[in-house]
Amino acid sequence: MIGPAYAQQEAEEILKAIVKVKSTIPSEARTARILGTTREGHGVLIDSEGHILTIGYLILEAASIEVVDQNAKTIRATYIGYDHRTGFGILRADEDLGVTPMELGQSSKIKEGDPVLVAGYGGADAVQGVRVVSRGEFAGYWEYLLDNAIYTAPPYSSYGGAALIGPGGKLLGIGSIFTTKTISGLGIIPCNMFIPIDLLRSILDDLISTGRSQKSPQPWLGIHVEEAHGRVFVLRLTSGGPAERAGLKTGDIVLTVGKKPVEGLADFYRKVWSLGKAGVKVPLGVLHNIQIRDVVVQSEDRHQYFNIKTRK
Repeated sequence: MIGPAYAQQEAEEILKAIVKVKSTIPSEARTARILGTTREGHGVLIDSEGHILTIGYLILEAASIEVVDQNAKTIRATYIGYDHRTGFGILRADEDLGVTPMELGQSSKIKEGDPVLVAGYGGADAVQGVRVVSRGEFAGYWEYLLDNAIYTAPPYSSYGGAALIGPGGKLLGIGSIFTTKTISGLGIIPCNMFIPIDLLRSILDDLISTGRSQKSPQPWLGIHVEEAHGRVFVLRLTSGGPAERAGLKTGDIVLTVGKKPVEGLADFYRKVWSLGKAGVKVPLGVLHNIQIRDVVVQSEDRHQYFNIKTRK
């Protein structure tokens, strides 16, 4: 049951808004090596026009997309948009799903300790009760940062695009990854990170109309980085990306951005993004082996690197 005020039948109707998302990606796509050429997860119908909200990596660079409704009917779908800042992706079913869209809630209202539900495709059997174990910052290795992510436990195994549902059956977030979180008194626990639905409101119209947010694109360097003991290490360079062309190397430690010391992964991103929009030159101080050197990266718009459909 979804909330004490909802009867079982009403709960079942709400869950019908969740579909399976299946996409096929060309082998030559930029993301094929890391994310694979076949991807599967969940999506949530959010309006009467057939728009489905999912996690963007499921449909990034997709050549074809299908959704499966709660009657196990496979329906072709169309890529609509993707937002790198949040990670949200939008597609549209090519046929009427014949179900009521899930209403968007207010993720700002949920707090640590609140009970919520995680649901994927599969009806009541795919629903799991969880608790919010933390609200806070999330920094991803792929040049990604959320200020107020939602962490829930116990973890939900099929998290990609899963719906985080609150009282009244309203959508509070979309499942992104499996991770761990240090919780006071409990130590390190396994959990999922959900993208708060409040981040969708200001960009939804843009995603539907143009395929991307109209906010100025952030500078993209084309690196995967991790934090250890407060230091930021380069894990991998995107082939042909800005950082690789500038001469950064795997294993480099990023010490400064614009001569300002870097204090962790989130601080690194914020310092880079504070320099301006995509295209700005990013001066880095890096430690390579035992040598400190200066590297200037000519940043780019990430949309221009990946094979992302852009509509006028």
